[in-house]
Amino acid sequence: MAETAMLSVVALLQDLPERGLVRGQVGTVVMDLAPGVYEIEFCDDDGRTYAMASLKAEQLMRLHHEPIHEAAWTK
Repeated sequence: MAETAMLSVVALLQDLPERGLVRGQVGTVVMDLAPGVYEIEFCDDDGRTYAMASLKAEQLMRLHHEPIHEAAWTK
């Protein structure tokens, strides 16, 4: 995963049954713990935290909610 900033939205790339998390769950980066290691907060639709996990970059995919470059707007 490319460098990830605080409050980036990420998706989990693998199941973590010991944490009650499954691939595809969406979380937010809330702390940069070490190079390539982040504290991720998982919240429900009402904003209640249901899990926190320290995860490596390779366990995550950063999500983008808007185009990241101008080419996305051309046809």
